This record gives sequence, C-alpha cells and structure tokens, in this order.
Amino acid sequence: MDAYEVLAVRYATRETVASQVYLNHHVYAEPDRPMRMDYFFWVLRNDVRTIVVDTGFTPQVGDRRGRTTTCGVPEALRRLGIDPAAVGQVVVTHAHYDHAGNLGLFGAAEVLISNAEFEFWTGPYAWRVQFGHSAERADVEELARLARAGRLTRFTGRHRPAPGVELQEVGGHTPGQVIALVRAAGGTVVLASDAVHYYEELDRDRPFVAVADLRAMYAGFDRIRALAEDAVLVPGHDPEVLTRFPPLDPADPGFAVRVG
Repeated sequence: MDAYEVLAVRYATRETVASQVYLNHHVYAEPDRPMRMDYFFWVLRNDVRTIVVDTGFTPQVGDRRGRTTTCGVPEALRRLGIDPAAVGQVVVTHAHYDHAGNLGLFGAAEVLISNAEFEFWTGPYAWRVQFGHSAERADVEELARLARAGRLTRFTGRHRPAPGVELQEVGGHTPGQVIALVRAAGGTVVLASDAVHYYEELDRDRPFVAVADLRAMYAGFDRIRALAEDAVLVPGHDPEVLTRFPPLDPADPGFAVRVG
C-alpha cells in the first residue's frame, strides 16, 4: 500500500475580521471579531514520489495584496529538501492567486486541475470583477501554456493521479474546486483546500465570502463532513492547523506540520 507523509506548509499570513471571511456575516447577528488567515500548500511524499498540492503566491503578489510572506514557496521547498524541478506531479485545487502561483518552478511536473476550473478561468466570465479579483492573469496564462505544452491533465468528477491519492471535484468556492483524499500511515487525510477554509466554517455551516455556487458549497460541506467521520480533515487557511498537528521542526512550529 502506498502511504504518504502529508505536510501542511505555511508560507504567508494576514490579519482580518470575520465580516471579511464569512458570506453575509451580518445575518448571524453577532459582533465582528478579529481573525487570522494563514496560507498553506501541501506536500505528499513517500519513497516513490513527491506530489505538491497547490503552489502559493510569490512575495510580490503577496505584497500587492497586503499579505505577509512568512517563508516563500521556493525557500519552503528548499527547507523541506524538495527540488521543484524533480517533482513529478502538482495538483492545483483551484486557480485563485494564493493556490496557483509559482507553477514555473516545477519545470518537469504534470499539473492536474479539474476541467471545470480550467474552462472557467480561460472562458468569458473569469475577469468580471467579482471573479477576477481572486486570481492573477499570469497564473491563468501559465495554466494555458501548460495545456498547450501537453503538461496539464484535466479531469471531471474523481481522479486518481497516483496510488493512495484521490482528487474529488466539489465546486462551490470556485466552479471546479477540488479536494484531495490521501492515504497516510495513520489513515485517510482530507485536504479540503478552500472547499473549507476554517474548521469553524464547517462546524457552524458558514460559507466563505468568496463563492461561485452557494448550493454547491453547502453540498461540499455535507460531503466533507461525511468523509471526515473516518478521516483527518485539514482546512485550507485555518491557523489551528499549526496547533492540532505536530510540527515538522519543533524549533519553528509556525512553518510546517505533519498531518499524516
């Protein structure tokens, strides 16, 4: 059986408030409150292969968007002993700026994305302001270039890119948002990416402020709740990830944790 070490790697952070996190926060009739949002990518590795799930943003993009880079993706990979040029597969869970940057680092990788996600971001509605503000044109252009080069694998529904890894398309947050189910030594890990940003988002049934299809987002919540009954859930932006799981380096607990 192929089992993976699964790492959640923080590369950036920002301070925000609940009304900027949850859709129509006012309907919950509660005071606004401070929240922290952390930015992660994920690494799946064993003796056979290394798979990177999402690729973050560059410090330049982060600066322009008011995010604080804590450890840029190239440096984070170096600290993990990963040569990006040797990575065989990269999963892009969705094409937002904080998940689809830095793809040029992975010069030999097969890049995987749902067909619905690719078709949306290369289609006629991507750059309407309510959608386009969450993405970078350069990242989408890179995805299109990878498609022309024959390095982009697109799928619909479910896809197994490697033994022990299953990608499931859930939509909601974006038209083709994907989650990853990973076989780890201790059981299954569900990498929810932005299908669930925070644990409390799922616990309190509160959709994130950026949503392409609200009904699909709620359906994704239901699916992920069912999966999490027998698996370890890792949301996409919750600082609590860094305290729920053991640090990779006890001297720097804010860098990366082993979630499986």
